[in-house]
Order: sequence, then structure tokens, then C-alpha cells
Amino acid sequence: MNAPFYTSAIAAATAAGVVTRPFRLPEAVWAVAGATLILILGIIPPDEVWSGITKGFDVYLFLIGMMLLSELARREGLFDWIAAIATSYANGSSRRLFVLVYVVGIIVTTLLSNDATAVVLTPAVYAACRAANVKDPLPYLLICAFIANAASFVLPISNPANLVIFAGGEMPPLSRWMGTFLVPSIASIAITFITLYWSQRRALAEDTIAQQVARPELTLSAKLAGGGLILTAILLIAVSAMHLDLGIPTFIAGAVTTLLVLAIVRQSPIGIIRGVSWSVLPLVAGLFVIVEAINHTGVTAMFANELSAISTQSEARAITIAGASVAFLSNLVNNLPAGLFAGSAVQAAHVSDRVAGAVLIGVDLGPNLSVTGSLATILWLSALRREGLSVSASSFLKVGVVVMIPALLASLAVLLIGH
Repeated sequence: MNAPFYTSAIAAATAAGVVTRPFRLPEAVWAVAGATLILILGIIPPDEVWSGITKGFDVYLFLIGMMLLSELARREGLFDWIAAIATSYANGSSRRLFVLVYVVGIIVTTLLSNDATAVVLTPAVYAACRAANVKDPLPYLLICAFIANAASFVLPISNPANLVIFAGGEMPPLSRWMGTFLVPSIASIAITFITLYWSQRRALAEDTIAQQVARPELTLSAKLAGGGLILTAILLIAVSAMHLDLGIPTFIAGAVTTLLVLAIVRQSPIGIIRGVSWSVLPLVAGLFVIVEAINHTGVTAMFANELSAISTQSEARAITIAGASVAFLSNLVNNLPAGLFAGSAVQAAHVSDRVAGAVLIGVDLGPNLSVTGSLATILWLSALRREGLSVSASSFLKVGVVVMIPALLASLAVLLIGH
């Protein structure tokens, strides 16, 4: 059997299924179908299929903890309260509300991860738009999708893909991380704001928002949910500084906060459990299996050798090629498995921090091109669907081209000229 051919065909079909969602089936169905085909055809043995699934264990726990906290905060009214505060500070200005949401998005992404921005901030922003009688909430909701990736390499905890890239290797110390990524992150955040604002300028100019919005009472359970989010952020920063995995601490923080609040309000956990987007987990697992199969085709070794050779000739060329190619690859197969693939290649190639940094920027920022480029954007789409909203792949792509490409070029340029 021609394993490389079948692997490539399955990977391409899976990516197409995740992007287009034929028959309106969830993204997870196509990822699991692709992984199942790989197992049935014997492209890789069952133990290596299982190995691919278990590589995402830390990411699964991280996501479960964050989704529990998000659903708890939504149900207890924390988002409605935050929405009222945001709209009151906006004082009737759509542009001010846009800037305010963007700043909050930077903070949430940096301290709680880009997935938290998708699952925690998106419902809050929609609630703010609804409370302020916003005619078109999409410009503000797009912020949640784009800043989630644009600010996702400020800190190691800002994106689960950062954990995946260094899986099997050593996470750089925080001081070295900041030395490599702080200025490129600033460039990414600034250019993303400018281009996204420019793309939405007409909608913002035509929009009006209410100046007076009633503030709902912040209940004890909502305060506890908010406290859980804050403590989780502090915990993640501390755990990251100690070079420990983030999944278990996040899961424990989410589970303990949820159980504590439910005990106080005397509610069953069934409602919270039903509200969590569990389909994200098989989606991620299926993609990890596909990448495990791709690794067996020799593509990873080939990419590592090529990256090493280019880096030896010209570091500047390696930064440009690696960053751009991985950025577009992330949109084809999702950035989590792309990060796993690229991370393996980077570790095998033994390249400099700046070349490795270009790969990470491509994995983190590149997915702003498409709706399925990152897990955060998929979670964002799920959050929109819960509110009865939808964004097509083509409409997102039109904005993504305008926003992602300049931000990627600026970030790589800053990385290139940095010392």
C-alpha cells in the first residue's frame, strides 16, 4: 500500500471536511473520520494511533478547565455584568466600544489563553452588544477571533499550541521567551488592530449604541466564578514560570470552582456539563492522529533537514520561509497539529531561537486567515452558533487576508531585525 499517498489524501479530505462542514456535520466528525480511516487502513498501527491521541492529553485537560469556567460564568450572569460595565464606559461610542473590547481581548488572551478569549470573552461581548442595542455585533465579535491569535505568543500560556510546539522539548525560560517574542507580539497586536479596525470602519461609522445600560446585580455565585477565572490566571502564570504542564492545574481550577459554586447555589452539574462544547476534544484528538500518520511519511524529517540547511545558509531566509510556510500550513490542518509537526521538526533541526520563534509565530498568528485555522477560532464559531449567529468561511477569509498577512509580515520583520 502507498501509505504516503493515502495519508496525504486523508489529511486533505479531513481538512476540507473541517473547513466546509458537508451536510452541516460538526468539525469533529470529519477529524474523527480521518483518524478512523488511518486506523482501518493500517497506515499506522493501533499503538501509534493511541500515541497520537495521548500527545494532546495536557491540551484536553486545559480546554476542559477553561470551558467549565466559561460556562459557569455565563450561567451565573458574570458576562451580563461585564457587558453592562463595558457599554457604560463606551458612553454611546461604537469606536470606543471597539477599542475597549480589543484591550480586554489582549488581557484575556495573554493571561488566560486564546481559547479562553474564544469561550469566555465572546459571550460577554455578545451580551454587551445586546445590552447596548448594537445593530451589527459582528465587528466587535470579530475582535474576539482575531486578537485570540494575534496576542497568543505574548506568554507561553497564551496559546495551548505553544505547549504543543515544545512537546518533548524544553520550554524556554520566561526571560528568554520575552526577549524573543515581546516586540513581535506588540507588532502583531498593533497591526491586527489597525487592519481590523480599517476593515470594519464603515460598520462602526453607521452603528449607534445605547448610552445608558442597566447594570444587573452581581450575585455571590457570579463573584465566585469571576474569582475562579482570576485565580486561574494567576495559577497559570506561576505554573508556567516553574516550567510545569498547564493542563492539570487548569482542569483542577475549573472543576473546583464549578463544584464550589454549584454547591452554594444548590444546582445540579448537568446543566454545566451539557453547556460545554465537548466535541472540541475528539476534533483535537483526530487531528493529532493525522499528524502522527504524516510524521511516518518522512515529511517531518524532510522539513527538519530543509530548515537546518536554509538556516545554515541564511537565518533571515529561514525566518521568512519557515514563518510564512507554517502560517499557511496551520490554516490547512489547524494550528494544533501543525504546531506538533513543526515543533518536532524544529527540535530535530536544532535551529536558533529566532528561527524557532518564526515557526511559533506562524503557528500562533497564521490561523487568523481562516475559520478553522486555530482551535480558538473553532471555539469562537461554536460560541456564535449558541447565540444564533454564523460566519461563513468565505466572509472570514476576506477579513483574514486583510488582517493576518500584514500582521505576520510585521511580526517576522521585527523578529528578523531584533538582536
